[in-house]
Amino acid sequence: MENIMNGLIALLGSGEYLPVMNEVDKYLLAHCGAAGRKPRVVCLPTAAGEEGEASVERWLKMGVEHFSALGAEVQGIPVTDGKTANDVNHAEAVKEADLVYFSGGNPVYLHRTMKDSLVWQAAQKVWERGGVYAGCSAGAMILGREVPDFRMLGSRTIPVFGLVPAAFIIPHFDAIPVFFKPLVTMSRKRLHEGEVMVGIDENTAIVGKANESWVVMGEAKAHIFTKDDSRSYSAGETFTLGK
Repeated sequence: MENIMNGLIALLGSGEYLPVMNEVDKYLLAHCGAAGRKPRVVCLPTAAGEEGEASVERWLKMGVEHFSALGAEVQGIPVTDGKTANDVNHAEAVKEADLVYFSGGNPVYLHRTMKDSLVWQAAQKVWERGGVYAGCSAGAMILGREVPDFRMLGSRTIPVFGLVPAAFIIPHFDAIPVFFKPLVTMSRKRLHEGEVMVGIDENTAIVGKANESWVVMGEAKAHIFTKDDSRSYSAGETFTLGK
């Protein structure tokens, strides 16, 4: 798939809209192409669309308060299902953004809702012109090639957008409960020669460009797995994701 993400990408293991991510988000705002004016941020709670109105409202409120405090012009957009993802006004608002931020929830639902939608097409225009993509948890996972089916402990996988060169992106990596450990093992076994799986710890982000170097930011580590090898990187360290 041709890569249309020309700007920075931030993939978070957890911690969206919390003070622990202030350093990351200040960096993104400074590098989103909004020279000489307030950066425009849109916050999309889509991954939590099945969780009900209270959860969606919470994410919207957190996003607006967080980025407003960092000096941005912020809009929380209630894209929660297929209908709202194809709302022309929502798409127009997204298209005007410098930073498009997806908070956490269900990655399969997020991908299904965004795929071929007007809002996703608008977001692609932002990234084509060098704007920033930020995704936490589910929002990070959908940029890999596939996501594991958690209900089946990774014995099957679901294709997603494949916009960064990683087969799987696994958030909350240092907090995965014991009964989900086989999912990580199973995902790793699915890797082909030259492919990687990325694990991102909680309160930690990797920031970079799809085919360039990435840096770890936040409190913990990022972990890069091949079929036969693995390496961990602490905050401030850089790495590449391959081809």
